[in-house]
Amino acid sequence: MRIAPTLAWRLVDGNVETMDERLLPLLEGVATSASLAAAVVGCGISYRAAWGLLRDYQRKLGTPLVLLERGRGASLTALGEQLIRAQHVGARRVARILAALAIDVGPGPRLPRGNPPLRLRAAASHDLALAMLADTLPASGIELELSVMGSLHALREFAEGRVDLAGFHVRIGRGATRERAPFLRFLRARRDKLIRFVDREQGLILPRGNPAQVRSLRDVASRNLRFVNRQRGSGTRLLVDGMIADEKLESSAINGYGNEEFTHAAVAATVASGGADAGFGLRAAAAEYGLAFVPLARERYFLAVRAKDADKAPVIRLIDALRSPAFARHVRRFPGYQPAAAGAISGLEALAPISPRPRAAPPSATPPPGRSRARDTAP
Repeated sequence: MRIAPTLAWRLVDGNVETMDERLLPLLEGVATSASLAAAVVGCGISYRAAWGLLRDYQRKLGTPLVLLERGRGASLTALGEQLIRAQHVGARRVARILAALAIDVGPGPRLPRGNPPLRLRAAASHDLALAMLADTLPASGIELELSVMGSLHALREFAEGRVDLAGFHVRIGRGATRERAPFLRFLRARRDKLIRFVDREQGLILPRGNPAQVRSLRDVASRNLRFVNRQRGSGTRLLVDGMIADEKLESSAINGYGNEEFTHAAVAATVASGGADAGFGLRAAAAEYGLAFVPLARERYFLAVRAKDADKAPVIRLIDALRSPAFARHVRRFPGYQPAAAGAISGLEALAPISPRPRAAPPSATPPPGRSRARDTAP
């Protein structure tokens, strides 16, 4: 074992502040990929964290480090490029000096190790509760190796035997039969089971206060608002396409239909940063950024698993975690989420059209004196 010094950058302006160690790798990723979404994957941080990091350092430095342009991706500013060059030069010059200062430490007594965690490989559509689950499962002795991708891609990975689980979501109610067909191509009734995960709410993500008073995708089209979409093959993109068909619109009528992001957080961040006037995604993602939200669909999220694996220890522990009160508490912290029946196992019959739960009728068409009716446009 060695104790070794490292090169670190600091902001010096009266006070001394060490620069966040995630910043330079993020800038390197942007320089290499010309995409913030691709850079965050390589750095192992969320899009929201990266966007917040760049915003914080723009405020501290008084100038941006990265430019995000609709349709052109991401690029470094002159200051961002200067930082990367300085890092490269500094690393080369001081590497030998720092290496010489390292201290070798002899092997100490071996510490007892517990049993290694059980491992599950999952490919899944982006979901906030699933990311939270992956972070908390190690306490239950499970390591969830989570790869985020579109629902159809995840199911293809599952069908071809590359992963143990596939996460995907389907709409509850209208359009259910049409939208389930692409998913069923990758599932087999005798081979596969479904684990119920969460119900969640999707809809239009809009600037704070919903200044354009948008209520539907038809409003987005008729007002020529700049739209940010999800990528092809994602369950949310299928949902958007189904709603466009329901509205009897053409995709070409939506300005920005071809502008794609790969996560709900990325869509919300694009709207929050002014890169789009409207997007489509989770209520919880809109709430994270303090944005307005118009609910348009309820969804059910499932985890596909092979029937032969359903009785094995890793899946049993996963199901126990999903059925726990702690998981339910965590899920309810996400606006628009419900953990109802989480951990229940079923066959593919669970993908039959799901009727939405009836909502209680409003108490009165006229609000009481002195009070106005609430509008569901802000989280």
